[in-house]
Amino acid sequence: MTMRVEQARRAVFLDRDGTVIVDKHYLSDPAEVELERGAASGLAHLTRLGLRLIGVTNQSGVAKGMFDMLAVHKVNDRVAELLMPYGVSIEHWYVCPHDGDTGCVCRKPAPGMMYEAARDRSIDLTQSFVIGDKLSDVELGTATGAAGILVETGKGAALSVAARAQGHLVVRDLDEAAAAIAAMLE
Repeated sequence: MTMRVEQARRAVFLDRDGTVIVDKHYLSDPAEVELERGAASGLAHLTRLGLRLIGVTNQSGVAKGMFDMLAVHKVNDRVAELLMPYGVSIEHWYVCPHDGDTGCVCRKPAPGMMYEAARDRSIDLTQSFVIGDKLSDVELGTATGAAGILVETGKGAALSVAARAQGHLVVRDLDEAAAAIAAMLE
């Protein structure tokens, strides 16, 4: 029982495109959503570990007028539908709708979305993890005291050398990330 209570304050912060789902470059159509390799099994493993799953995603297509927040929510709803049969639920999606030039505090690697989640959901960021396929994802972990893990799905394979050079763990996919987190929690 103690482990479950302790785990409840921990979370795994997940990038969406290229990590949980296949990156379709400014995805706005829920019909195009497909889970990334290892996503369902990896997220199910993290759920069994008692870790909370929180989405953190940059969606600059909103600022660029390519789609609106309703489209972002519909895509996130489709992700939820695809994960449901595996017993996986992403507790909440935090979305940065800004372009990279705005200087906002929420666009990864800025820590705004994670700080908001920590306040909203009583999460201990220093006991949490960030998983993504870009350096901005793992750098978000560094900025907040969480452990950053780069997956080699999406854009991650091309960034693995740089991520390792920065001291980040690099794994094949969410399935391997879950196994690595399980080993860290033992």
